[in-house]
Amino acid sequence: MESRGTKREAGKIEVAEPRNKLPRPAPSLPTDPALYSGPFPFYRRPSELGCFSLDAQRQYHGDARALRYYSPPPTNGQSPNFDLRDGYPDRYQPRDEEVQERLDHLLRWLLEHRGQLEGGPGWLAGAIVTWRGHLTKLLTTPYERQEGWQLAASRFQGTLYLSEVETPAARVQRLTRPPLLRELMYMGYKFEQYMCADKPGVSPDPSGEVNTNVAFCSVLRSRLGNHPLLFSGEVDCTDPQAPSTQPPTCYVELKTSKEMHSPGQWKSFYRHKLLKWWAQSFLPGVPNVVAGFRNPEGFVCSLKTFPTMEMFEYVRNDRDGWNPSVCMNFCAAFLSFAQNTVVQDDPRLVYLFSWEPGGPVTVSEHRDAPHAFLPPWYVEAVTQDLPSPPKTPSPKD
Repeated sequence: MESRGTKREAGKIEVAEPRNKLPRPAPSLPTDPALYSGPFPFYRRPSELGCFSLDAQRQYHGDARALRYYSPPPTNGQSPNFDLRDGYPDRYQPRDEEVQERLDHLLRWLLEHRGQLEGGPGWLAGAIVTWRGHLTKLLTTPYERQEGWQLAASRFQGTLYLSEVETPAARVQRLTRPPLLRELMYMGYKFEQYMCADKPGVSPDPSGEVNTNVAFCSVLRSRLGNHPLLFSGEVDCTDPQAPSTQPPTCYVELKTSKEMHSPGQWKSFYRHKLLKWWAQSFLPGVPNVVAGFRNPEGFVCSLKTFPTMEMFEYVRNDRDGWNPSVCMNFCAAFLSFAQNTVVQDDPRLVYLFSWEPGGPVTVSEHRDAPHAFLPPWYVEAVTQDLPSPPKTPSPKD
């Protein structure tokens, strides 16, 4: 296995070669799990820097108004019997997926707080800024067999920004999403409505509208290997009964899955679904995922809590299972690859990292629209060192 050090040395040798040689092949990064099976890399315990909320109109608020409180049904041995189809489609307000938000909400938070960052604004110059969901995709890449991805990267005042780009295949899938899949997506949100209350100590009210514009987002700081990270992710709820009320350890992730009836079904669940749940919750330091298992009629018949740090135990002895070290080592290797590739400091220059299952990660360079993703209001404010963004950034930005 080639160490990262030798990769860098190889790069130096290539640079030093005479100019009359054949052009150097475009750099790429292999994704084979066997290449990343070393010890678990250093990952700093994530700490919450702040939060923000998005309201029913998807408007940004720099506070915790959208945070909900975990309020599970009493455990009296009875099935919860939540009807996940209730209110579909008449009490459902799905978010407009045509609107490309990119990193905008996180950048808005960053503008308002970059003066108060621990380590000062200078810390940001060496950091990577992105969404938790983008890092989750990187973690699961070595084991992903179905869906490719594209990540746009730009360097601006030293900071590396990563923003996902919808692949043509993902766009087609989204626009041709079958009704059953749309209903399943609703069921996931409906489950949250049954499990969460607007205030601590209050019972959930599942009679209202399910509006997926509303979101509470935590902003976290961490470090993977030698890569400082600042990322944000949506949080389902906080547990008022948690042993520690310190975020992110009080947060709970809620999921639904179909009922399992055979060892084979459980094995497949542990291999595929649990990997994604682990990656999504491990990154921000969310300790528990609570799953509602639904029957074919759409009723939740049982609840099960999966502690994030114990999920790997389900596949530890499975030859075709996943390994957290592989996931994190690949992510660290990708971040090194991106840091070494995106050398020019220019918010209008975009390096597009593309990956399809079975192949390596490749890179292409692009300038300006449609690939540039750092909005002019952000670039201007950071360049002029203004403290906050305009009140309502234009949707055209």
